[in-house]
Amino acid sequence: MIVRARNGLVCLLVGATLGLLGSIGGAGAVDLRFGIDNPDLGKLDPHATVVSGDRYIIQSVFNGLVRFKPGSGDVRQIEPDLAERWESSADGKQWTFHLRPGVKWHHGYGEVTAEDVVFSLQRAANKDTSSFASDYSEFDKVEAIDPLTVRITLKEVVPSLLGLVVNSLGGNIVSKKAVQALGPNYAQKPIGTGPFMFQEYKPQHSVTLVANPEYFRGKPQIDRVIFRYIQSQGSRDLALQSGELDITGGALGQDWIERTRKMPGIKVETPGLPEIWWLFLDQTTKPLDDLRVRQAVAHAVNRAALIAFRGEASHRAARSVIPASHAGFTADVPLLGHDIAKAKALLTAAGYPNGVTLKVINTNRPSLREVIEVLQSQLRQAGITLDIELVDHATYHARIRKNQSQAVLYGANRFPVADSTLTQFFHSRSIPGTPTAVTNFGHCKVADTEIDAARVATDPKRQDDLWKVAQQKVVADVCAVPLMEVLYTWARREKVDYGYEFKDTPSGGPLITEATRIAP
Repeated sequence: MIVRARNGLVCLLVGATLGLLGSIGGAGAVDLRFGIDNPDLGKLDPHATVVSGDRYIIQSVFNGLVRFKPGSGDVRQIEPDLAERWESSADGKQWTFHLRPGVKWHHGYGEVTAEDVVFSLQRAANKDTSSFASDYSEFDKVEAIDPLTVRITLKEVVPSLLGLVVNSLGGNIVSKKAVQALGPNYAQKPIGTGPFMFQEYKPQHSVTLVANPEYFRGKPQIDRVIFRYIQSQGSRDLALQSGELDITGGALGQDWIERTRKMPGIKVETPGLPEIWWLFLDQTTKPLDDLRVRQAVAHAVNRAALIAFRGEASHRAARSVIPASHAGFTADVPLLGHDIAKAKALLTAAGYPNGVTLKVINTNRPSLREVIEVLQSQLRQAGITLDIELVDHATYHARIRKNQSQAVLYGANRFPVADSTLTQFFHSRSIPGTPTAVTNFGHCKVADTEIDAARVATDPKRQDDLWKVAQQKVVADVCAVPLMEVLYTWARREKVDYGYEFKDTPSGGPLITEATRIAP
């Protein structure tokens, strides 16, 4: 059956394990230094974290049942990972995955079994342990048929089933024994099956991974990967130029790209599968409960000016509420254009001739702070005041999930099929404060029927038609103002060879694999 996939410390090492790590990380070790713009670690629990910087680390520690081909986000190139093969029933409601034999957990936690997979997928579907629980709402049961066979039974057909077991977000497989043994500490002491194993966490400084000599695809060519927390872009750039870093995330502006491309021995890349950024409008709060006010906000936004400010090399105007790279995207949506006069007229008609003020919680991370400040300036021209409170990034994530911000600037990259973004950001099940809360900061409800129907549709054309209507309804209700698609920017020293062509980045950053190497 062909389907359309979706969706993008203290060291705990003792005895023999400690000795092993000492030899791996000793004199002459090949280290790769990776700069991250977060101030510190969030969580290395793949089912719980929502921070992109954590995902750059997690993707080298864990595996899914299936995976994207490294460097690709093409759902047609999904390939075996922990499962060596799989099949589905004729009605598409039952999927059976056959695990690779002999795959070992890091640090002596034994071999991967079907019981681990059952535990992982049930954990991913549990709102108390997962940030992605709503994605698994159509799971009826997950069973271990034998030690190496897992069967997933669905309530309804899910054409994007492989997107739920891919090596990303909730699809990562964890060790049942390790999670239960470590309890809350698991979030900072992860146990996976990937090419690299957790070694050490230094608060506000770094996370170190070491090569997994028993990795089922072969021992990595790099001994250690050291993820350095350096929030300042300028400091990361200097560290890259001096050779203290080998890889770093870049700034999103045109100037940074052009300047960094001139550095000798440095390569700049802007892989595909961009994030989409929105300004969500909480329609349960006044004055945003009036559609005319939300329309006024949309008309006050000047996408062209925003793109010009940020730079066309890594930005393009959004054309719908999902990225153009996602299956199911349509540009046939009524996006409201920039029109200050119309914005003012709509406010007056809504009873706010003197304008409105919106309370906004925003991260102090430079890339998002700059954008909210540009939007603040644009909206002010129409009489819309953004009262912005800047907080650290972790606090921002916590507070927007408590409905404390009337307007939420947010960017995300999900599995490249329409259902993933529509479900997590525009379905009523995903409204913060609900039992299955995710990231529907606009409290949108208008397209639930179409989103649900598309998820279980077996005819691709019918599915596309439903996704089109869903996008049209969300845009017409101004649940969020789609702003721009943002390509990730990365810089690396030319001597770093990822071991694959870095075309797309489902996780937002480059994947460090067993094939990654550093030339002498």
